[in-house]
Amino acid sequence: METPARLVMSSSDVAATPLARNSSSPAASRSARRFPALAFAVFHGGARTLGLLYAAPGAGALLGAVTAGWVHRVRRQGRAVIVAVIIWGAAIACFGLAHWLPLALALLAAAGWADVLSAVFRGTIIQLVAPDALRGRLMGVQMAVVTAGPRIGDAESGAVASAFGATASVVSGGLACIGGALILARLLPAFSRQETRIAGEAELAPAAGAGS
Repeated sequence: METPARLVMSSSDVAATPLARNSSSPAASRSARRFPALAFAVFHGGARTLGLLYAAPGAGALLGAVTAGWVHRVRRQGRAVIVAVIIWGAAIACFGLAHWLPLALALLAAAGWADVLSAVFRGTIIQLVAPDALRGRLMGVQMAVVTAGPRIGDAESGAVASAFGATASVVSGGLACIGGALILARLLPAFSRQETRIAGEAELAPAAGAGS
């Protein structure tokens, strides 16, 4: 009998989707938890600056969501997840080095944009790969990873910040995210090669064959 655990272990597509999300959790945790320190120490602002830092990723995510109509044309969605996670990590790492508030906000918005696109692709992969009987439970696994991953990263984030400072915590989190995505792509090459047909393509192919 197939179970969510067995499917995750046997399918690289299903296994990689929560792993891809988890690879960005340390960066997400490190950046958000360091916002108060960065707002005052780096950007020399107050509550308004802190509010802008918290809002920027959400603004980028909203922009990504309302302009995501093009994603159905992406065939290799596993590779798209890897690229989105790398963009997220690069944006967070650069944010950690930024000392100009408008640039920092733009980088956070870019991270939010990449994060929501990663979520779209990951959700699509699970919907297409998982059998009907397990789809809901696998989405539950995905939600558990999304909820628990950043919380686990909080402890690690705090330890790094205590030892090396807030900036080092954010930058290293972004770099760790990039490294995690590259390792995932290396260990699960089938995930990067995973290919999804464009909507309507399956119906057009038999019709073209019949016409010939």
